Amino acid sequence: MTLESINDPADLRKLEREALPALADELRQFVIDSVSKTGGHLSSNLGTVELSIALHYVFDTPHDRIVWDVGHQSYPHKILTGRRERMSTLRQFNGLSGFPRRAESEYDTFGTGHSSTSISAAMGMARAAQTKGEQRVAVAIIGDGAMSAGMPFEAMNNAGVYDDLPLIVILNDNDMSISPAVGALNRYLARLLSGNIYSATKKGIDSVLSIAPPLREFAKRLEDHAKGMVSPSTIFQEFGFNYFGPIDGHDLDALLPMLQNVRRLAIEGGGPQFLHVVTRKGQGYMLAEEDPVLYHGPGKFNPQEGIKASASGKQTFTQVFGEWLCDMAHADPLLIGITPAMREGSGLVEFEKRFPDRYYDVGIAEQHAVTFAAGMACEGMKPVVAIYSTFLQRAYDQLIHDVAIQDLPVVFALDRAGLVGADGATHAGAYDIPFLRCIPNMLLMTPADESECRDLLTTAYRQPHPSAVRYPRGSGVGTKPSPELRSLPLGKAEVRRQSTAPAGRRLAILAFGTLLYPALDVGEALNATVVNMRFVKPLDVDLLKTLAQTHDCFVTLEDGSIQGGAGSACLEALAQLGINTPVLQLGLPDAFIEHGDYSLLMAKCGLDAEGIKTAITTRFPEINPEN
Repeated sequence: MTLESINDPADLRKLEREALPALADELRQFVIDSVSKTGGHLSSNLGTVELSIALHYVFDTPHDRIVWDVGHQSYPHKILTGRRERMSTLRQFNGLSGFPRRAESEYDTFGTGHSSTSISAAMGMARAAQTKGEQRVAVAIIGDGAMSAGMPFEAMNNAGVYDDLPLIVILNDNDMSISPAVGALNRYLARLLSGNIYSATKKGIDSVLSIAPPLREFAKRLEDHAKGMVSPSTIFQEFGFNYFGPIDGHDLDALLPMLQNVRRLAIEGGGPQFLHVVTRKGQGYMLAEEDPVLYHGPGKFNPQEGIKASASGKQTFTQVFGEWLCDMAHADPLLIGITPAMREGSGLVEFEKRFPDRYYDVGIAEQHAVTFAAGMACEGMKPVVAIYSTFLQRAYDQLIHDVAIQDLPVVFALDRAGLVGADGATHAGAYDIPFLRCIPNMLLMTPADESECRDLLTTAYRQPHPSAVRYPRGSGVGTKPSPELRSLPLGKAEVRRQSTAPAGRRLAILAFGTLLYPALDVGEALNATVVNMRFVKPLDVDLLKTLAQTHDCFVTLEDGSIQGGAGSACLEALAQLGINTPVLQLGLPDAFIEHGDYSLLMAKCGLDAEGIKTAITTRFPEINPEN
């Protein structure tokens, strides 16, 4: 097999061009087989097989820099750059990352877990090369809806002023992000694909002018103006890029000469180049072609049978949110649902079907999503922004400036809070508690289970202030939510277990979120009081004061960053009360937690029941009943 002989791109470049289509077939099948065994991103990677081969065949990698955006389309790239034998470890602890990672390979020139960063990074690399007097090209491959964000246009606006910049931007246009692509830019690109008017027109003009050479110069001066009338290339040309395309991203006979040409132009001082490549998500695997969303990020599956429905009887937190959103929208016609390109991931599929006039997918544009919600709230609507915890980080200024300062009642449903397992550090929702609780007017709630998640979403929705409800990926303990839309008392915690230990051995565990349940196990083992805190802000200060009068020590427990988190909020409250009861804070350490099985990572962070118990008895040995 040809693929087995490719251990790095230098081996690839030794092949005859005629051998590349067969290599593409092997590579595509290898991707399918690998992902079916490990889980991971499938549809997007099947769409970049030929593009990955062509890039490493034409460009002098790693001397020429390649930046993948979004990073989940880089599996073929990983396989071609010496990591084929390690694909069985993909997204597993100490295994290959599901995204480009600088520490993993010299061919991963920039870490890209979030989208829309590639052009900025590649421009920085290109300018650095020029500054150092090095002749190299930087290539940004931007796809999966990433052009719908603002950052690529900021980068192109900056890059276009450098007439000799050795930068190439390749738009991998597959008409999708994770959900189907939305917005005016998508329609703009689609106009060209619908008829290829410009290409046909230009060919016709060239045919006519071939018999009248004196007219060629005149025609050349008219060409740019004509492009503006019949194709979308002008938007990129106005940014200072030389636009080519669109071309078929699965046709190596078209890709290779085009890439060779744009590389030559870039390396010879022709300035920034923009190549529009059209690919198909799921290419070559019929099931993924038919349903690229389902096969975007599957778990393990049988490639011959495809993905089967899960037999789990538990609802996920995402499903609980989706049902709540529909129920609340039915009860309140002012509710608006907003997502930045995460309809499926955030649980809004049913909401879009039932309330299409109140559903907004704004594309990969988190900043816009938040300020758009703020504008809605100014007019009396009740917006709910469904967003992953890690993606809200990208709209922090808008959260403060446009929502919180104006004290607008926007609800943020923060999915994927805490660790997310196989997606790793770029997707972990580790920082939402610290960065939200410090914002004035902001309310922050941490449900312990599915039932409480629904109740706290209702509680948040009924507040006249901005609020956030954070919940993890997947299922909890399986509690069944009430069909009613119930509110819980704002800022009031719940004592779930009362210690009967004698004075000197009385411990109170203050649990935030789903760690309540391992805390209850530890509470039984150590005869400790266990409190379901529910609210990070407002904190139940009255209960803290009462517990301090009857307990000898506290433990705070959270699945977020320990620095500045919920435990810190408790310490601050106790300090203001003049209470010096000892406090042990348990949470995620001051480190980026890499990818791996969720339960394994939590255990390594000491946040499983055994780890929690060990930490407590080490810090407070007098609490241990065995002593």
